[in-house]
Amino acid sequence: MRGRRNVWMSVTAALLSAALVYGLYVLQRQQLEQQETIEVVVPKRFISAGERIERNDLEVTRLSYDSYSEEMVTDMGAAAGKEAAIPLGKGEVILSWKFNDHHLQPSGEEATFQIPKDYIRSVSNGIRAGDRVLIYVSGQIGESRRIFQQSVVVASVKSSGNVEIDSLEQSHLLSLAESNKDGMYVARRDANAMIEYVNLNLTEKQWLEIDGLCKSGENKLVVAYSSESFSRLDGTTDSAKEGEGK
Repeated sequence: MRGRRNVWMSVTAALLSAALVYGLYVLQRQQLEQQETIEVVVPKRFISAGERIERNDLEVTRLSYDSYSEEMVTDMGAAAGKEAAIPLGKGEVILSWKFNDHHLQPSGEEATFQIPKDYIRSVSNGIRAGDRVLIYVSGQIGESRRIFQQSVVVASVKSSGNVEIDSLEQSHLLSLAESNKDGMYVARRDANAMIEYVNLNLTEKQWLEIDGLCKSGENKLVVAYSSESFSRLDGTTDSAKEGEGK
């Protein structure tokens, strides 16, 4: 009986010893891998040219230092919230020149449409170029509703003199380019003129829906400022709360 117990103790000790040795081997291998590799950012899925890159579209993978170059993106925050300049394949290392900050430009499937004045019931006074807005339809027949669950980008807001609406003291567009939230906030407290014309980046389907709803004059649009205008500077949006766009 005692001999059998000794055998089991010997076997257990051997297994524990083997597990310890293997654990040390794995740890050393991981440490060596970390010393010889670097984390780089890659897409989790295919991203089309002109499409907005969201943080949840990205992940990190390790690459050997021999294959690394300075134009490779190592921080998710550097790419999140930007627009893909060219198509990005799943697992493809993102390079700094493959995305841009030109939020005012329409994406690959969009065009910039000036919304006719007689299509609009009201526009939020605080909106500026580069903001994201929510579009509602209001009519005499039927309930008012949001047309698109997803917000759309304001390409420009113009005065009657065709001057971009901005603050004379603190430029909103300059603050947007610098991702300066405080500057953007201050800029929308004042304006150089009243908003007369609104240009939105829309897909063809979105524009045709707006035109179909409003050209008879029975329905008009309400353009509301969206909080995504600020949150997108952090690479996050409220899209999950607002639902998927049409």
